[in-house]
Amino acid sequence: MLKSRKGISPILATLLLIVIAVAAIVVTYAWVITFTGNVTGQDVQLVNTYWNSTANTITVDLSNQGTADGKIDSVYIGTSATNLNLQDDAYVTYDPESKIIVSHGTINIVLSYEWEFNTEYYFKIHPEVGVDCEFHKTSPAS
Repeated sequence: MLKSRKGISPILATLLLIVIAVAAIVVTYAWVITFTGNVTGQDVQLVNTYWNSTANTITVDLSNQGTADGKIDSVYIGTSATNLNLQDDAYVTYDPESKIIVSHGTINIVLSYEWEFNTEYYFKIHPEVGVDCEFHKTSPAS
């Protein structure tokens, strides 16, 4: 009587196990990539800007929401997104002076520039590693 019972063939059982294993690997990979992409590395974001018309400066506050420390490499300013000029460090001050944004910390950047009143300015802050922080602001009216 036991010999008359049939199950799935060994080939079909092997294929089914392989499909289940591959599906589990794909789901685990997708979860790990999504999780680590959001909480590791550097994530430099604009917090606020402050114009000082009498001193011809703008103060930019940035935060690092990632888990790794970051360092600011360069700052660009221009009157269009395609016409940005690298700013000399003589016209840029950093607090902290090391230009390092610690994980979940902030940095304060003061930019001196010959601003024109009521003009749209474009900024790009370039970290040594990671994605640039780009934004634009209109200078105050006279």
